[in-house]
Parts: sequence; structure tokens; C-alpha cells
Amino acid sequence: MKDKAEAFLGDAAQISCMFTSDDGIGSSGAIIIEWFYVESSGYSQKIYHLESLHHTVEKNTPYTDRLTVNNTRTPGEVVLTIRDVQLSDQVEFICHVKSLTDGTGEGRTQLRVFKTPEFPTIEGVKKGISVSDPPSKIGTCEVKNGYPKPSLTWYRDNMPLRNIPDVVDIVHSVTTESSGLFSVNSVLTMKVKKEDKNAAFYCEAKYLVPGTAKMTETEHINITVYYPATAVHMSVDSPKGKIREGDTVELHCSCDGNGPSQEFTIKKDSQKLGETTAVLEKVTRLNSGVYECNVMDLDTFEDLSTNTTVFVNYLDEAVIEPKGTVLVVQKKEFTASCNALSSLHTDTTWLKNGKEVSKGHHLSLKDVTYDHAGTYICVVTVPEIPGMQTNGSLQVNVQGPPEITEKDFNEKETAEKDVELSCHVRGYPSPKITWTTSDGKVISSASQTKTEVGAKSVVKVKVTSDMTVFCNSSNDFGTDSVTYNIKATITKHTTTPATTTTTISTTTIAAANTTINTSTTTNAASPRSTVKAEIAKPSEKGKQGSNGVIIAVIIICILLLAILGSVLYFLYKKGKICNRSGKQDFTKEKSSKDKIMVEMKNDNTEEAILLGVNGEKQLPSEQ
Repeated sequence: MKDKAEAFLGDAAQISCMFTSDDGIGSSGAIIIEWFYVESSGYSQKIYHLESLHHTVEKNTPYTDRLTVNNTRTPGEVVLTIRDVQLSDQVEFICHVKSLTDGTGEGRTQLRVFKTPEFPTIEGVKKGISVSDPPSKIGTCEVKNGYPKPSLTWYRDNMPLRNIPDVVDIVHSVTTESSGLFSVNSVLTMKVKKEDKNAAFYCEAKYLVPGTAKMTETEHINITVYYPATAVHMSVDSPKGKIREGDTVELHCSCDGNGPSQEFTIKKDSQKLGETTAVLEKVTRLNSGVYECNVMDLDTFEDLSTNTTVFVNYLDEAVIEPKGTVLVVQKKEFTASCNALSSLHTDTTWLKNGKEVSKGHHLSLKDVTYDHAGTYICVVTVPEIPGMQTNGSLQVNVQGPPEITEKDFNEKETAEKDVELSCHVRGYPSPKITWTTSDGKVISSASQTKTEVGAKSVVKVKVTSDMTVFCNSSNDFGTDSVTYNIKATITKHTTTPATTTTTISTTTIAAANTTINTSTTTNAASPRSTVKAEIAKPSEKGKQGSNGVIIAVIIICILLLAILGSVLYFLYKKGKICNRSGKQDFTKEKSSKDKIMVEMKNDNTEEAILLGVNGEKQLPSEQ
């Protein structure tokens, strides 16, 4: 048998008994096996008996209801199993074997019971500890309900602590609970040093389990250590490195000591600004100076101080000479300067219309033209502090006669009813702009505005046909003008317009051998004898209205022509109209072909040409 058997509290424990015998278990009385346990008094108490396959569990023992004995597949081995192991089961068990042929033998095994303790805890002191105090309590560790008794070890920054007289004192205490389990308590007392302000303290609990040993750590704690200051520090925080006007600056006062009665003061010229922190908002150059940080220990009245210098950089507004607006005569020279007072080195750049035109404090313009007119911006920057800059402006007006910039453009083709024309004029004083037509009429609807280099005028012209418009400008030094030739174009519609043809039937009038044929037909060859009325379906309502008026006029004209023909015929019948001399009366002579003749005269000859109804040309001799 093994010397010991191990089991957790509440688990089952198994104890093996092995023997060697020629007699087999179960043969008639050949082998007798008995199990005993040793009481605290030393007396061996039987708990089990096996003989001739008959087994007996002894009554009224601690194991009567908790044990079983089984054979294994290994010859000469039986196993005693004890269920629900208790701490009281930590006794010695005896296996006694008697054989008829081999005699008697026994083996002994000590049963050991284990219980894993609860997670260890630690609690540090809440108040601070001064380095001048005697050894003081640091904290308490505790581990509960373990078996066998667990142990506790204190650590400082991963280094185990041992008792050192007048420096480290560790006191352990063990409590046996009513359940028989053990709880251990440990208190650490130590003489603290300044270095202990950041030290981590914790405990390690060690305990046994079947077959091995384990350990568990508590949480880490820190303690507050009070110690006197030996040096004072003062820092200046600015969001952008070097301080400039408008920044918010923070001053911080600190020391290398730590105590419950330290007093901090930040001041300038004996004026208190704060304690550990002073905030200066939107600083100016007046905030430059020496600031002091003072620390006093109210227990010892020791006083330490230091100081620092704060300098606020500045950049004044840009000053341009000459100021405001200047007037420069064409083809002359002009010079301006720009400066800004600063605590640091500055760079100066001149801009016009967003583009750099000069670098340096001076702006020089030679042989001035209208292109030089406009607003110049002087930008002064501090290279050492990004974003620190100032600027000023100068308006340069160039004195001279008007100059219209649209000279290269003088013809416009349009199909619109209204055309917008613009005229840009350079010159100073600001030119006056007028618009006129080719017949000398002034267009009063024009608008005029001043520009940086002169003036601008815009006019809307109603286009009815080809026309010419003039932009005229003048000031005290001269005049200038430009011509706009506007050509009106006819818009062609992509859709085929509907055509309406109106025809009045031919009326024949016979008087003095003259035939009058009045007819209105579309697409006639001669404009004297035909009228054409063609109505196109426009895309706009205005065009529809104009075509409707034209149609109405054409219809009225056709009706008038018809009435005139009827009147002439009536007069002819009444004899009020006579035949021309030398002509025959159609009413008195009938042609074999029953022709209707129309006489047409050319304005340049007296010769008459007669046309038959069938379209045949007839000479006068054939009439």
C-alpha cells in the first residue's frame, strides 16, 4: 500500500490494498480481508470484513454509510472507497490480509484532506504616512477557509519582505474556523521612505492541493507618502510654442515634495495670480515679465521659491505711406512703403488681385498704366510664429482719359429680341458713359457702376432689325467710344409650318374690249397680281399673335378686291364703262374657242400682249 492517499474535502478517496497469495479471493475461506482505521486514541477500529465472498460493513462507525470495497482487474488488489471525505477522515487506514497458505500481512495508508482557500484580500491604510513618522501600518492581508493552513507573504515591487528590526515588521495570525478550516491574517508595518510613494504592495497566498502547491496574489495597492520639498519647479505652457499677443498662457508651480500642509503661490510684482496654476487669457506685451513660484511647509515653515520670465511677442498693424488712396498720372512713377513694428524679424509682401507683385517693404511702379490701377495689399508676417501676420491696403488710381476695354469687339449677331451690351471703361476721374443709336438717340435705360479702375455700364437694346449702338465715355482728360454692330438673324424652325392658301374665284369684266381678272392665289409669280398669306406655327405665343393679325389683314384685302370686282362688273353692265378705242367688245363677238382674254401692259412699252385662257400668247392682230 502507498504511504498516503489525498482527496479534496467533499470528494471521494480511494485507498488500494495489494497482496500476493496463491489463494484466490473467494475460494472457500482461503483469504480473509479486513479494513481498519486508527482512532485518535491509537485503537484500530474494524470497518469492513470479507470472507468466502461474504462481506460485512461494520455498523456504528463513521464510515458505515460511506465506504465500499471493490476488486479490480488486477489480481491481488482491492480498493477501499470513502465517499464525501471530511476533515475528520484524516486518519490511518489498515488493510489486513490472512491466507491459509501464506499467513497474515497488513498495509497502512494515511489519508490527507485538502480545501482550497478563498481568494486572498488586501486593504491599505487611507491616510498618508510621513517619512519622519516611526514604523507605520501599511496594510492588512487575509486568506480564509483553507486546509491545510495556507501561508501569506508580503511583497514590495515584486520583492518579498522579511522582518527587519525598526524597519519592517510582519505579524501573522491564524484562526481555526468552526468548520475546522484555517484563516490567516497578516499585518505589515514599515518605516516609509520617499521612494515608497510609487511602490506597489501586495500579498501572495500559498496553499496545498493534492499532489502539488499553488499560490494566488492579491491586488496591488499604493500608499500616500509625505516628504519635504527640496526643489521648486515652474513651467509655462503656451499652445503655440512662442507666446504671442492673444494667446492663453498657463503657469504651473510644483515641487519635489509632498505634504499635507504645503502652500503654493504664483505671483508677479507681489500680486498673487494663483496657487499651483495661474491662467493668463489673451495676453498682451504688458504681460511680459518675471513670475514667481513659492512653496511653504506650514508644519516646518520652510520656504522655497523659484521664478521664470514670460515674454509676449507682438506685431503691430501695418503702416503704409502714403495712406489710403493715391492718384498717379499715366506714365509717371510711384513708390510706397509698408512697415509693421514687431518683436521678431518680419517679411513683407505686396499683393494685387491675390497675386504677389512685389517683395520687401517698398512698392515701386514705373511708367504707370491703367493696368497698375487697383488695390494693393501689404502683408507683413513673422516667420518664427506661423499665422502671425498683419496687413494694410492702398488704393492706386491712375489719372488719364477714358479707355474702353471692349475695342476688339464690335459686331454681334443675335436672334433674340433683346440684347444686353456692356462697356468697361478705365480712367480717372471715373468716366461718364452714355449709349446712343446710329440716329443719335440716347438710350436712357443704361445703368452705370464704379469699378476699381473706372466704370462699367450695361444696357438692354430691343432688336427689331440690323442696328448700330455706340458706347461713349468721357472725363476731364478726354473721350473714347466703341461701336456695336448688331445683326438680326431669322430663326428657322425645325418643324414644317402649316400653310394656309386663300383663293378668290376669277371674275371676268368685259368693257371696251378689256378683260379684268382678279385672283388671289398663293405662290403667284407677279407681286402685282397675287397676294401670299403663309402662317407658320411658331413656338411662342407672341409669334402666334402676330401671324393672326397678318391673316386677318390678308382676308380683308381679298374681300375688298372681290367687292371692287363686283362693282366694276355692275357698272359695265349698265354701260357706264366704255371700251378702249381700237378694241373689240367681247359681248358682241364670240370666239370659236370661247377664250377669255386678259390684257397686260408693260410699264416700258405700249405693246399689248393678250393671253388666252388656255395660256396661249396672242398678238394684237389675232384679236
